[in-house]
Amino acid sequence: MENTSFGFRSELTLDPFVIPPGGKYPIFFLGLAIYCFAIFCNLILLTLIILKRNLHKPMYFILFSLPLNDLIGMTAMLPKVISDVVTETNKVYYPLCVLQAFLLHMYGGGILFILAAMSFDRYAAICMPLRYSSVMTPRLVFFLISLVWGLDFVLIVSLFSLQTRLPRCNSLIMNVFCDNPSLLKLTCENTTVNNIVGLFTTAVMQAISLSIQAFSYVKILITCVVTRRSKAKTKAVNTCLAQLLILIIFEIVATFTILSHRFKYVSADLQKIMGMLIFIVPPLLNPIVYGLYTSEIRKTLLSVLKKKKISV
Repeated sequence: MENTSFGFRSELTLDPFVIPPGGKYPIFFLGLAIYCFAIFCNLILLTLIILKRNLHKPMYFILFSLPLNDLIGMTAMLPKVISDVVTETNKVYYPLCVLQAFLLHMYGGGILFILAAMSFDRYAAICMPLRYSSVMTPRLVFFLISLVWGLDFVLIVSLFSLQTRLPRCNSLIMNVFCDNPSLLKLTCENTTVNNIVGLFTTAVMQAISLSIQAFSYVKILITCVVTRRSKAKTKAVNTCLAQLLILIIFEIVATFTILSHRFKYVSADLQKIMGMLIFIVPPLLNPIVYGLYTSEIRKTLLSVLKKKKISV
């Protein structure tokens, strides 16, 4: 095939699901229900942090980035997919495809960096309780939040900037949504450099996030064992369990997604569904996990609901 570069406004074709007759509307309404529920839960968490003064603390200022990131990731993927199912269209313009892929990769890196920042905050709170307010100053909190989004943005931009040098000779995206690997398959040029940079970017994100979290939680565990105080242990469990669960959920879903592409006997539709789960499961479960395992958020929400009930 000749290495011809399609125009910037060229239309790409997505590889759709094989949907049985009469199945598109149930799939559409199921996807819409999941999306609306996730949006509702994450907006509640964001609203509580904004409006309730008892949540105006470093931990919750950093936490604010998590539901915001979840909203970006899920909105970038699910509405387009379910609308394509019900309208039976599978076309997307190249700039919108790149934008979707960029936002989805920003979402993935964002989860890792946000959890790392949150684990550092818990380390400061539990291992340095008397110096917590002097350590987690508003300036440091602002710096951590800026670092989370700034580092994520720089790494993803560096990854996608390499795409501009490659001519496109294909217009078929082998997925129901756009991502970096799918975009790379549009070119007939050598993509070795892109693949190396992609693996390096992923490794850097994982290494930074997991090393910070491992350091923080090991220090927290040591502090709890050394102090031998039940209150300290309870505080560690209550404040760290939610973050660990979110990390575990994300890593399990990501691992299953990667493995689904490594085995030839896995159907194409199952691979697509597994790829979608990364952008559905965490946004769906993260606010629920925090609501269940973070007593301050749970009590704040219950107090708001009680006031609403009394006023009615």
